[in-house]
Amino acid sequence: MIRWLAGAIGLSIVATSAVAAEPLEIGIGYLGEARVKSKLSLVEQPTDNDGMAGARLAIEDNNTTGRFLNQRFSLQEIRLKEGEDAAKAATELAGRSGFIIADLSADALLKVADALRGRGTVLFNAGAIDDRLREADCRSNVIHIAPTRSMLADALAQYLVWKQWKRWLLVVGSHDQDKLYADALRRAAARFGAKIVQERTFEDTGGARRTDSGVTQIQRQMPLFTQQAPAYDVLVAADESEVFASYLPYRTWDPRPVAGSAGLVPTSWDASLDQWGAIQMQNRFIKLNSRRMTALDMQAWTAVRMIGEATSRVNSGDPKAVFDFLKQPDFSVAAFKGQRLTLRDWNLQLRQPILLVDGRMVVSVSPQEGFLHQTSELDTLGFDRPETKCKLN
Repeated sequence: MIRWLAGAIGLSIVATSAVAAEPLEIGIGYLGEARVKSKLSLVEQPTDNDGMAGARLAIEDNNTTGRFLNQRFSLQEIRLKEGEDAAKAATELAGRSGFIIADLSADALLKVADALRGRGTVLFNAGAIDDRLREADCRSNVIHIAPTRSMLADALAQYLVWKQWKRWLLVVGSHDQDKLYADALRRAAARFGAKIVQERTFEDTGGARRTDSGVTQIQRQMPLFTQQAPAYDVLVAADESEVFASYLPYRTWDPRPVAGSAGLVPTSWDASLDQWGAIQMQNRFIKLNSRRMTALDMQAWTAVRMIGEATSRVNSGDPKAVFDFLKQPDFSVAAFKGQRLTLRDWNLQLRQPILLVDGRMVVSVSPQEGFLHQTSELDTLGFDRPETKCKLN
């Protein structure tokens, strides 16, 4: 009898240990559009895993830590073809994942956020830079990892003003997103004391410049387009559509630097960053993907790492517990950018430094020295608390 009881107790202990050894499964969804955006430069080859590659690397990083905490992370990916319903796909993902990384247009992201309202799913906006998503159209279930246009514009303006390049010739593309970037640049100029001496619009008339006569046409067109301008220090281009800005450096009528969408460009990440341990991250990414890490890759990586950091701290994969922890003032995430990143509680935008790059090197990092703030110098980039129109429910 005693022998039987001892055996039963032993089996019970083994069974209990086996149950306890089962890791906590944490599913993360990735919802993006199946598009490959063409680039003007052949050096910048488009990829079909932009963003997702960063998320996959972060899953590996989460699982490295998760092994010690008995947590296991997985990534479920959905790529939307043209015309597919983003809200329907997100609802499907939400059935398997409490967290979704989204690389969608502003309109699609809003539809997804509204479709998932009340389900407890936490969305991480990795791609859309529209300010309205953090302002009048903000949603309480969306954390924004991508910087806004206003943050990018403010980062650039601070550096140009620090350099005393305060007179700007602003050249704006004819597409809607170009105009939105131009709005952010105008706001930044007024905010930091720069003056736009003149604005010009570059109309997209179509056509191809990759022809035998293309270089000759560009070399003649750009000087003519930029001549007879009032005295200016720097040409600032708003060309998110990538129609003309890359053709401006070294071709302007007056010998002036170019910034904005070409020349000196503000971005959340660049393959040339080698400070603050970033070179280790860059090398790991290249080894995994045989290409360099983009800003979208880093934004997706940061989102997944925020989830990993929070789950390890609360020891739970419950989306509400994780979301509540992410919104706490003492939460921060390390992202190889010189300081820990935190969330703005008024619109759930991730505070972050912005790199200023020239295509080969990091020229500077904003916020710039001397631009002070009573709470965080990072809040000198983008809409600050007193300016916000966001009302989180």
